[in-house]
Amino acid sequence: MTGTDETHAHDHGAFHHEAGTAPVRILVVCTGNSARSILGEAMFRHLGGELVEVHSAGTHPSVVNPLATRVLEEAGVATDGLRSKSVNDFLGQRFDYVITVCDDARDACPVFPGVHETMHWSYPDPAKAEGTDEQRLAAFRSVLTSMGQRIHSFLPLAERYAAERRPVQLG
Repeated sequence: MTGTDETHAHDHGAFHHEAGTAPVRILVVCTGNSARSILGEAMFRHLGGELVEVHSAGTHPSVVNPLATRVLEEAGVATDGLRSKSVNDFLGQRFDYVITVCDDARDACPVFPGVHETMHWSYPDPAKAEGTDEQRLAAFRSVLTSMGQRIHSFLPLAERYAAERRPVQLG
């Protein structure tokens, strides 16, 4: 990969699922569903395109942090429909991957039966950053960049998983 290829890591919809194959369902969980999981949800949609159906939730939901929305918009990532939701809203739903993005959420996240894999990606909480507005924004940008790189690396695994799943036979 050349340096110029890496600059395209945020190209929308780099991954496509085969016709008739259900998208990979992902739930990104943190405590407040205000920053890290919101960034994850938006980046998964941005980078995963049709391959993924992604949601985010919090163990103790609050409101979306305006700095999260700001750094997503700066990066050219859609923010439409992002809102803080409770993990309880998703109980009983099937997910292929449940990804916790903060240590507290890992300990408090309910079990989702039938999950292909539960993962923990620990990120510092940018909402707790102190200092000037620019310093606080830098904390959000850092988490977004790290998360974007990890999601970009993860998506080929999810794509392979989607290709290997047996289609659901109806009737």
